[in-house]
Amino acid sequence: MHCSHCGVCCEKTEMMLSNADIERLEKLSHDRQEFVRYDRHGFARLKNRHELCVFYDVEKCRCQIYRHRPLGCRIYPVIYSEQEGIVVDDLCPTQTTISKRELKREGKKLMELLKRIDNEARAREALYACIG
Repeated sequence: MHCSHCGVCCEKTEMMLSNADIERLEKLSHDRQEFVRYDRHGFARLKNRHELCVFYDVEKCRCQIYRHRPLGCRIYPVIYSEQEGIVVDDLCPTQTTISKRELKREGKKLMELLKRIDNEARAREALYACIG
């Protein structure tokens, strides 16, 4: 896979975050309230600012946390489609740089990540239900 740093994937992002992603970014002194939003089902997602990921630097056309970015961002442009399963996002300009072997490998990582994120969201939702 090759990233051109075009920022297409950073536009109006809905990227889900795992607890490990959040903790890693907090260790880098990023405040959770600045980059995480929780949806009504307990899923943690990257926030947007001016319709771009909060970590995308428009002037430099770069992710400010590229080396430490969330796992979903690392796996992109491999995505899960409810209709097709594991696919390469056709919005990505470098989609053709992904080999079948990479698609299979990254798809496996993606499915593991989605399962982990789903379990974490269920735990949050259950906690919120108990609290209140």
